[in-house]
Order: sequence, then structure tokens, then C-alpha cells
Amino acid sequence: MDYVVEMVGIRKEFPGIVANDDITIRLKKGEIHALLGENGAGKSTLMSILFGMYQPDRGMIKVNGREVRISNPNVANRLGIGMVHQHFKLVEPFTVTENIILGSETRKYFFGLDIRTAAKRVEQLSQRYGLNVDPYAKIENISVGMQQRVEILKMLYRDAEVLIFDEPTAVLTPQEINDLQEIMRKLVSEGKSIILITHKLKEIKAVADRCTVIRRGKTIGTVDVAETSREEMAEMMVGRSVSFTVDKTEGHPGDVVLEIESLNVKNSKKVNALKSFSLNVNAGEILGIAGVDGNGQTELVEAITGLRPIESGTVVLKGKKLNGLSIRQRNNSGIAHIPEDRQKRGLVLDYTLEENLILEVYNQPPYSKRGLLRSEAISQHADHIIQSFDVRSGTGGSSIVRSMSGGNQQKAIIGREVERDPDLLIAVQPTRGLDVGSIEYIHKRLVEQRDKGKAVLLISLELDEVLNLSDRIAVINNGELVGIVKSSETNERELGLMMAGYRKEEAAHE
Repeated sequence: MDYVVEMVGIRKEFPGIVANDDITIRLKKGEIHALLGENGAGKSTLMSILFGMYQPDRGMIKVNGREVRISNPNVANRLGIGMVHQHFKLVEPFTVTENIILGSETRKYFFGLDIRTAAKRVEQLSQRYGLNVDPYAKIENISVGMQQRVEILKMLYRDAEVLIFDEPTAVLTPQEINDLQEIMRKLVSEGKSIILITHKLKEIKAVADRCTVIRRGKTIGTVDVAETSREEMAEMMVGRSVSFTVDKTEGHPGDVVLEIESLNVKNSKKVNALKSFSLNVNAGEILGIAGVDGNGQTELVEAITGLRPIESGTVVLKGKKLNGLSIRQRNNSGIAHIPEDRQKRGLVLDYTLEENLILEVYNQPPYSKRGLLRSEAISQHADHIIQSFDVRSGTGGSSIVRSMSGGNQQKAIIGREVERDPDLLIAVQPTRGLDVGSIEYIHKRLVEQRDKGKAVLLISLELDEVLNLSDRIAVINNGELVGIVKSSETNERELGLMMAGYRKEEAAHE
């Protein structure tokens, strides 16, 4: 059998952890091969080894049947291996073409870059693979989905034969996900081979031919996707059976907890990010906000939590106006916030777990007395959260948070915020980058908050999540409220159209 890439018996250790423990994956020419595993299973490490960013401690890599040593990404490029990273590596003020030729510029007559020839080639590649990218557009002016296509063009421009996609759909709308899947099929029909790193089983079922599952750094097996059910793959991935539907009864909404009235907020570029936005969230309901990334969701959350000033309009919590209150005052009035970026906004990575769990309450009893911290109360609090929320870390409350996996960092934040018993819980991307096991758990805890009569504001880019969890869904586009629908009366297609700016009535007729 001819394989374009073989990684056999790969081992990679980092201090205190074996990320890859004798992993084997073989990629056939012209196939889409999924690499599936939960958080911290070692997927990205394995692909970083193939792309030359890390060196394996043991094991062998063959490209087109020949054993190779990939000492850095340039070697990978020369061997025809390209990678689209989860966080794009693009220079915003540059044009598409300038970004694509960075690092492989062709010079003309010793001075000046030959941009026109390059742009022509970009245009040809873009047409051939159905990418529809304007070679002269600036990165800062194009959508996230388009930026991803620029990353794909970067690989094609360098004649890559093996394309690695790392969690490529994390930031796309449902329509863009469909387009990307179409592009992937086109690429393999032209003879390219693709490795797709993901933990979204729906997408594996949609495009992949085979799937290699890894768990805790070991290969569990490689299966034929057409013959394997979603449930079977999930079980290989987490080691137990997993439920895909959110178990919840009909909600019983109570009084209004959060009232937002004609809110105007500017973004960091001083442009209006929210335009006379109004919304109410009731006790005992989960209100989901659906929208493409960058349509004002972040500014909305920052305006409520006090991280960003309000230009005009009001935010009222249980009858009390929040405008002008400090972040601490808002926290103490009953707001809890699971932030979008757990590492930037949620945790102090070099503090211990127990220190992170009292960040908002360290100055209150029982955690401090007369200005001194009381370590016994602090570690009891930490132990309670670690147990109730199944937070796994090397050494319990004294573990440094940086050493924990993303999923466990996330559970710690959710535990900390829920334990404060807030009236309003704002959950932003609460399951971003988590595997099915952790997602199932976090969804349970959010529904539990709702059933306790709390108001939950859920902001997520995962349409499935918004549909599954929410009682009502507010759709936001370009900072404006497009409309509010009941989740039991809508579907992905209608929401997708509304996210693109169609009103509910228009979406029904599209």
C-alpha cells in the first residue's frame, strides 16, 4: 500500500507528561484522514512534529515511502507538507497576495517584488479550487472564513501535497463550514491528501474517509468512517458512552433579571460595535446569542461585565442600574462571567488552582480575616470545586494552572463562577475547544443553573450548542439585533440566514 505520510511509533515527552506515547498514523494519497481525540490527547503535538515544530523522542516518519527528518517547518514545506493553524498566521495590514508570498518571494530585476505575477498565480489557484479570494483585498477587511482560504492558498502556492487542518471550523458559520467541506473534497479530487484534526464527530462523518483515534497520548485505532457510528467514535475517544442531546425539560421563565435598553458600544477601533441593542433575560431561562464571530458579542459581554465603557443606553440587573459601576461592584451585585478566552481573561496561569478559585472573593470572609488570607478556608473551597466539577490536575489545589489541560482549566472557571451563586451567569463559548465528554458535563451544569431559577446568557459560535441549550435565541448581526426566536421553533438553516442578516420573515422565504 502506498502511503504519502507514515508516522510510526512516535513518542514525545514534555516535563512531567508524555504527550505522544507510541502513536502510529498512516495517510493514503487522496484521502481525508481525521485525527480525533479529546483535549490533551496529543493531536496538536503529533501534527506539530509532522510540521517540524517539534522533534520526536522516538519513532519514524516516512514521506512517500522515504524516511525523513523534519527539523523545521521549511523542511516540511519542501517535502510538500503544509498546515493551516487553528489561529491564523496572517499580517493584517497586508493584502492577500502579500501574505501568500511572505517567505517565498520571487524577485524581479533585483529590486521590488513581482506582486503582479504572484497575484495572477493566486487568482488561478483560487479559481481552480473554488476559493473565490480577491488577491488584492487586505486581510483586515475580509471575513474569518476568507482568511482561512488565504491560509489554504498559502499552502497551495508552495505546492503542498499533504495539507494539515487544525480544528478548522472553530470560527466559521454553518454556511462557511459547508463551503470548507466542499473545498476539501475538491482538493482531494485533485490528488491532494488531507489530515483533519478535530473533535467534532459530525464533521468527520461529513468529509472524512478514515479516522485515527487517540486517547491520552496512545493510538486507540483507525476506523473506516462510513462503517463506524458517531457513538462508536465518541466511545473510542473518551473511553465511555456519551450522550449527544442536552437533557432538559421545558423551562419556566420568571421575572426579568437583565434588561438591556438601546445600548451603544464602540469597539477598540472606535467604531460602533453595538447599535441601539435591546434585550431582556429572565430568571429560569437560557437565552442564547447566535452570530458569526465579531458581530458585537464580545462588546456586549464587556459592556455588561464592566470591561468596556458604554456610549449610551442602560444595563439594569434586577432593577439596579449597572452603568458606571466598577467590575467588583458588578460581580458583587450578582453577575458571574465565564469568559471567552480562559487564559487571558479567566485565569492567572502562574498562580495555583486554589489561588485562581478565590480571585473574586479573596477579600471576603471566610477567605480572609483582618486583611490576612486564611489558607485552610481557601484550600477547602478549592477541594470542594475540584470534586464537584471533576477538575483534574497533577497535585490538586496546589497545581499551577498553566500545567493543566484546556478542558480542566475551563471546568475550574465554571466551578468558580457557579459556586458564587449568581443571579446572572454569562457563559461565553463555555465549551470552546472541549471534547464531547467535557461538553456533556458543562451543558448539564448550565441547565442546572437555569433550573435553579438563574438567568443564563449563553454566547456561543457553535450553532448546535445554541440550539440545544437555549430556550430563546437572539440573533446578532453587525451589532444589531436581527430577531429573537424560540429554539423549539427554529432550525440551523433559519438561524444561519438570520446570522447573515436576513430578518426572520425573510429567512423563512429564502
